[in-house]
Amino acid sequence: MKTRHVRSLTEVALARCPLPDPGSDADKEARGHVLVVAGSPEIPGAALLAGEAALRAGAGKLTIAAPEAIAQGLALAVPESRVIGLPQTRSGGLTASALRSLTSLAPLVRAVVIGPGMQDRMSTARFVRAVLPAFAHATVTLDALATCAASDGVFAQPVILTPHAGEMADLCCVTKEEVMANPLDMVRRAAETWNACVVLKGAQTFIALPHHPVWRFDGGMPGLATSGSGDCLAGLIGGLSARGLPLDGASAWGVLLHGRAGRALARRCGPLGYLARELAPEVPALMHAMGRRMPAVRPA
Repeated sequence: MKTRHVRSLTEVALARCPLPDPGSDADKEARGHVLVVAGSPEIPGAALLAGEAALRAGAGKLTIAAPEAIAQGLALAVPESRVIGLPQTRSGGLTASALRSLTSLAPLVRAVVIGPGMQDRMSTARFVRAVLPAFAHATVTLDALATCAASDGVFAQPVILTPHAGEMADLCCVTKEEVMANPLDMVRRAAETWNACVVLKGAQTFIALPHHPVWRFDGGMPGLATSGSGDCLAGLIGGLSARGLPLDGASAWGVLLHGRAGRALARRCGPLGYLARELAPEVPALMHAMGRRMPAVRPA
């Protein structure tokens, strides 16, 4: 039976979905391995932002897969990560053959983030659909251009999509104004149509999973509407998924932590002008403070 209930996304509301506690004796494997497939020659920083955010969310291991042209730079910029260079198209996208470079990694990965900073819509859609079956056991977050894979229909595995209003309009063949006028119905319909957890980003953010109550987050800050902010959010969701949270739990915690990081920076720096790269460093302290107020659970 479908529910029309909408829940306000707050720390108190998330008490039933606390952050997983790996235990004091757990190693990095227990906190999960996240793969970030992102970046392009024109937007290499998106892979960095998403990868660092995944680690700041508590993931134990990180691998970044990016076009060969930017792989070495990312390896130097993110020394905590393994970096894999992937073959690319002339326009900077990834070829379907790039999957071969990731196949051996698939059994080790608990969460995947695809899309931040990627270019070439057609090659990205082909790559996403080709790579999904290899990671059927993992939670896959599709961000930015990778959300275009939803145009091909229902997903057969756990997938999170993080479109903003413009991307949602493109996917649903409606105008941006129509999405913004009725975001609740749009996100609910999209989740059921695609069999996915959909995070519709905006000043108000809505999170929908088929046949579940919808989360509504009202804590967005004006300063969060800045270049790279969505890459950071996608990385947070990926890191939380790697730790063992379910689709809607990882999405809800990611949105809440992202918003709280923006609030912390707004208090310290002012409401506008802080950078997306400054969001992720706020997250560990926020998780610690929120976690102390909630009962701990270990992932199954």
